[in-house]
Amino acid sequence: MIKFIFQGILLLLIPQLILGESAEKIATTFTVVIDPGHGGHDGGAAGKISKEKDIALKVSLLLSEKLREKGVKVIITRSTDRFIPLYERIGLANKVKANLFISIHCNSMPQNKSNRASIKGTETFVSGFGRLDEQDIALRENASILLEKDYKKNYAGYDPRNPESYIILSLMKNAYRNQSIKLASIIQKEFTQSGRQDRTVQEKSLAVLARASMPAVLTEIGFLSSPAEEQYMRSSQGQSEIVTDLMNAVLAYKKSVRK
Repeated sequence: MIKFIFQGILLLLIPQLILGESAEKIATTFTVVIDPGHGGHDGGAAGKISKEKDIALKVSLLLSEKLREKGVKVIITRSTDRFIPLYERIGLANKVKANLFISIHCNSMPQNKSNRASIKGTETFVSGFGRLDEQDIALRENASILLEKDYKKNYAGYDPRNPESYIILSLMKNAYRNQSIKLASIIQKEFTQSGRQDRTVQEKSLAVLARASMPAVLTEIGFLSSPAEEQYMRSSQGQSEIVTDLMNAVLAYKKSVRK
């Protein structure tokens, strides 16, 4: 077990060591990598008439456009409906020396929850030390690994179906924890000011964030298991509000670190 843990930690750290990232090294131009969750044969969560991958892509494209209008350099991990392994998403952000990485997702309550349709709100996650018995979100988001062709090779035997495997991610040093929490907090504040229910900032063992060499967050913009929020996220007004909140959060964070 000990050998397995350290092999996993080494594999997850190798991309950062190769790229030579450090807390001091940032892009010359403020750069944000936007990551639309899921894609292709990985549909993510499903509502009555929507798939997470489609809403995440639409919101990400709109956000990219708005940020570029504000002079922010934006790189998007996918601009079409295609599947990208989790390690390649954050690997791209590391390669371009991005200042921020934002992964956009839609939430969903389990089918066996009697009140699943009434649960609403937004929550934003950072890579951290989530409890093994509180990993529902991480289990669902990391399940995308199973759709990768060589996932056992890519993640050194890491199994997203096994909560004990999450010790690999939790043991990794997150040099950008405080900055990630700061960005996540700003995002949640913007959502709340728009009238969204605040489900807070949380730390989870998320594979897509674990290798980040910059502040990185995964934000759940609403629940597809809620008919009301599904309709909101599908609507032009809802998408516009979500994009505005995320744009304002990025600009506020940028201003705070560039003083």
